[in-house]
Amino acid sequence: VQLQASGGGLVQAGGSLRLSCATSGLTFSVYDMGWFRQAPGKEREFVAVIRRGGDSTHYAGFVKGRFTIARDSAKNTVYLQMNSLKPEDTAVYYCAAGIFSRATVPTMKGDYDYWGQGTQVTVSS
Repeated sequence: VQLQASGGGLVQAGGSLRLSCATSGLTFSVYDMGWFRQAPGKEREFVAVIRRGGDSTHYAGFVKGRFTIARDSAKNTVYLQMNSLKPEDTAVYYCAAGIFSRATVPTMKGDYDYWGQGTQVTVSS
């Protein structure tokens, strides 16, 4: 199983980035896909999740309508569109895959089975 995150970079505050996470070796359609981030000296934190059917999403409170998670089953890829970026969004962003019941919202990093290698996002002020 491989999850390959890409799309990070350096952007000015107020700018946008789109992260991608291409998967292989797993049955993409049965996995819920999440994004997490980890800033220097901080714990890895939940950003967003999209359910395996693509019909349900959940975001961390700090997203506040700025980020959108989406998935493309034809490409086995999950995306995170990030708009109105702030310096505090600076972190390494990780994608993750897991299988969860519909009754739960998987926001804990320990819930996920597979992880990508991370992509650096740096937002300058």
